[in-house]
Amino acid sequence: MFEAKSLHHIPALRIAALKKGTGGWKKVVATFGRDILQENGEVDRAQLGQIVFADASKRQLLNRTLAPYIGFGIYWEIAKLWLRGSRVIVLDVPLLFEAKMNWLTKPVIVVWVDPETQLQRLVVRDGISEEQALNKIHSQFPLDSKRERADIVIDNSGSLEATKEQIHDISCQITGPLTCKEYLRSRNGVLSILGAVLVMILGCTKH
Repeated sequence: MFEAKSLHHIPALRIAALKKGTGGWKKVVATFGRDILQENGEVDRAQLGQIVFADASKRQLLNRTLAPYIGFGIYWEIAKLWLRGSRVIVLDVPLLFEAKMNWLTKPVIVVWVDPETQLQRLVVRDGISEEQALNKIHSQFPLDSKRERADIVIDNSGSLEATKEQIHDISCQITGPLTCKEYLRSRNGVLSILGAVLVMILGCTKH
């Protein structure tokens, strides 16, 4: 939905950490075996999910294995957008708190929904049983805990239109004028600082 507002969007789930032949793919196959592969050699994400969501130790092992690759992919996408002069970048990271990546973004926005609705939607979306859905839910921090740590909360328990209205309001909020600190971290801010330093150096050399 943020993409519809012309905001640059980096979805962590689309970072190609598990694409066939990548470093992440090789590590995961070495760890979990070739039984998790489809005929075309790509990782069967559904099968891998069933394995790790049913076993906390294997889930932690997968997270440790992929964390460096996903992290690098996110940093690389941020760097490319920063160099292009993007003022606002939306990071879509489902495990933001679990991966301790919340320091990367400000404000932190959490999409919250009541537990019953969360379970029902997950069952329908992924076509899985309630038991499998509960395993997925329990593998993450509770949404209520994330809500308490958020700067902004989107209540997604209502209609789609209600959620869109909240996103519209938040988009207006985060695309407003930059604070001084935010400007200094932007590409234009860094270039301004470098330009000022260069002028000072040239001025000193003339004397």
